Amino acid sequence: MKSTVRLSLTVLLGLGAVSTCMPARAQAEEVTTLLNVSYDPTREFYKDFNRLFEQKWHAEGHPDISVKTSHGGSGAQARSVLDGVQADVVTLALSIDIDALAAHGLLAKDWANRFPHFSAPYTSTIILLVRKGNPKQIHDWSDLVKPGVQVITANPKTGGGARWNYLAAYGWALHQPGGNEQKAKEFITALYKNVPVLDSGARGSTNTFIQRHVGDVLIAWENEALLAQRDLGKGEFEIVYPSESILAEPPVAVVDSVVDRHHTREAATAYLNTLYTPEAQELIAKHYFRPSDPAVLARYSATFKPLKLFDIRSLGGWATVQKIHFAEGGVFDSIYTPVKQ
Repeated sequence: MKSTVRLSLTVLLGLGAVSTCMPARAQAEEVTTLLNVSYDPTREFYKDFNRLFEQKWHAEGHPDISVKTSHGGSGAQARSVLDGVQADVVTLALSIDIDALAAHGLLAKDWANRFPHFSAPYTSTIILLVRKGNPKQIHDWSDLVKPGVQVITANPKTGGGARWNYLAAYGWALHQPGGNEQKAKEFITALYKNVPVLDSGARGSTNTFIQRHVGDVLIAWENEALLAQRDLGKGEFEIVYPSESILAEPPVAVVDSVVDRHHTREAATAYLNTLYTPEAQELIAKHYFRPSDPAVLARYSATFKPLKLFDIRSLGGWATVQKIHFAEGGVFDSIYTPVKQ
């Protein structure tokens, strides 16, 4: 049976160096290609997961498959798909970024119901990373507005993780005794006055803090902080768990318009379903994301500290939050002024 696949430019260019005993097209069609457009901090995880899926797919008797992954700020990645990047699947930081794709007809509006846990195969949260010895004595969100404290976080206009960072701090302020929207806005204004630079995505902020040695505290995805502590500067950083943070639920989806055009729906669906398998959930935990499988999560109880969490629905849901805080002329635009160096 003739298989239909998408050819990559590299495959086409490489054909000239392959034996001419077989027609070039027949050789190229042995490999199907999937593109996963993802957000910044998933680079290491998907590098390993793609290998796992490729091997599993082949072992099940399917033709060979090659999975490529693109990374960047979640909002910017969603816009790249809207601008024509041919993503078979998206694995982004925010459901609203995938909703934007659905609003433009690239996938079904009920996309969140296609996979378990509202299409979120794992969760994460937002914590704080400080330098060895915690010289500025950062213990909770309140310490981020102290004079002289430089806070590193990404731009919530472009990065999904950055929006989670903003909302974790905002929600904490909202939930303090006597807290209300005005006091939360005043707190978040004071916090961003201590932000010297806004990178476009979470990984950029991590690099600014760790490699460029800018700032006293990094607001970070839990997995980014744990990864940095383990691999990027062992013994040089300490993790601070705030008294309360936000439950982040990064979602995944098949891009209908692309898989139907490329005839890759079966492979793309299998790719995302594999995220929920025990072996993938184990890999998720090893990369410091909190697995959705309770049994796997329980085995990693020493890694994932229990933490008081609130979810996005308690703030009105993403559509409301986006309109109030991150749309043009919203709260963020009104409160952020870059710090003069």
